[in-house]
Amino acid sequence: MDKFMLIFYNTMPEEAAFAGLSPEAIQAEIAKWNTWIGGIAAQEKFILTEGLLPTGKTVSGKAQIITDGPFAEAKEIVGGFTLLHATNLDEAVELSKGCPIFEAGGRVEVRPVQAYD
Repeated sequence: MDKFMLIFYNTMPEEAAFAGLSPEAIQAEIAKWNTWIGGIAAQEKFILTEGLLPTGKTVSGKAQIITDGPFAEAKEIVGGFTLLHATNLDEAVELSKGCPIFEAGGRVEVRPVQAYD
């Protein structure tokens, strides 16, 4: 079985998306993610998932220029990722389809992880 990374993109940082929600509504959103990830884990395909904070730095080019990022003017924010096992890219795409990010208009990029055996 191969490894695949699901990369989660949204149009706003997580804290902005949750800003207008009650604590109960936030817990309901978290429960959706836990249910989806739990379904992948129940199939023994889950490896790891992590959210990403909206801060960081970017190092670019031969001169290794450092800038603040991610940038507020970006149209999309990478909010996190999940690493999973799947038999092929099509199965990984199918597993991504239950992701709650789609309800908020987000997207999931599904990428095979290159193995160095």
